[in-house]
Amino acid sequence: MATQPTSPDAEERISVATQWQLMWWRFRKHALAKVGAIIVILFYTAALLAEFLAYSDPGFVEAQRSLLPPHGIQWIDEGKFAPFVYGLKGTRDPQTFKRVYVVDPTQKYPIVFFGEGFEWTLFGRTVNRHLIAVEGAPAEEVLFLLGTDTLGRDLWSRLMYGTRVSLFIGLLGVMISLFLGILMGGISGYYGGPIDTLIQRVIEIIRSIPTIPLWMALGAALPREWSVNQVYFAITIIISLIAWTELARVTRGRFLALREEDYVMAAELAGCSQMRIIFRHMVPSFLSHIIAATTLAIAAMIIAETSLSFLGLGLRPPAISWGVLLQDGQNVQALAISPWLIFPIIPVVVIILSLNFLGDGLRDAADPYG
Repeated sequence: MATQPTSPDAEERISVATQWQLMWWRFRKHALAKVGAIIVILFYTAALLAEFLAYSDPGFVEAQRSLLPPHGIQWIDEGKFAPFVYGLKGTRDPQTFKRVYVVDPTQKYPIVFFGEGFEWTLFGRTVNRHLIAVEGAPAEEVLFLLGTDTLGRDLWSRLMYGTRVSLFIGLLGVMISLFLGILMGGISGYYGGPIDTLIQRVIEIIRSIPTIPLWMALGAALPREWSVNQVYFAITIIISLIAWTELARVTRGRFLALREEDYVMAAELAGCSQMRIIFRHMVPSFLSHIIAATTLAIAAMIIAETSLSFLGLGLRPPAISWGVLLQDGQNVQALAISPWLIFPIIPVVVIILSLNFLGDGLRDAADPYG
């Protein structure tokens, strides 16, 4: 329940506050929601600044440095703050005859902030600045914060690029499914009768389609000349066209109860169009559920991309996403030797939990009188 003010000034302030002000005041009292909002903002900021946060070219391959363990930064040098990394020296394993790399304490490479590295494009301009860089050697050869994958590519830099793809590829699909869910559910509940029956039968047919076989069929049917990102983007859009059914049913139930309310009848008598009544008068009455559904839908899209790409049904190399990065962890033997290959699962868990916490807080805040 909302906290009731104890002073006359507070009572007057709440009595004249707008709905958005009441939502903001209540949201600030939800500790987990605030933490979730901060984490979500940080993740999307990192996705936008992926090239800046990555210190190595994610496509740079050095097979001799495959499966290197994380090579951390040393922050103190001779009693003062001076970040650096030790060099790596290649040796030959006498038993397997494979080339392995060990830390060489005689070589130190200073770490600089906002230093120069590989080139990338920002607003049409070529820049080479990065959050961290290495002096005296290319970062691709000496700096491996999360280790390397089976092809010797830096896992941290690839994780930054994968974050962008995994977070943004489903946003358009979420918006389409939400719009269709509210529109079709609103029409079904508002008009009723044969229209309601037809829409409900269509929903039942759509919900009966198994999702994973549909993904497989669509992946095989799309043009082969399309890039991997184009294929997955197209599949995401198509899947969003069948993901609106749950929200449509919830919307229908609410509209069946709301269409007899006095303010809806008053809007009809005032000459408002059906679309205005649906989106202006009826939809805001269950805004809390729509907000919660939005955050959960984004989380579901992220899980879908990660799991399907992990299984080889979504994005495939050379594309970079969380699911693609986790494909290296399918081999149990490689995973036992190189456990850092499953590091990408950590941001997946964190962002899903954060979106759920944020959704709970927004849902409660959207009903400030509850």
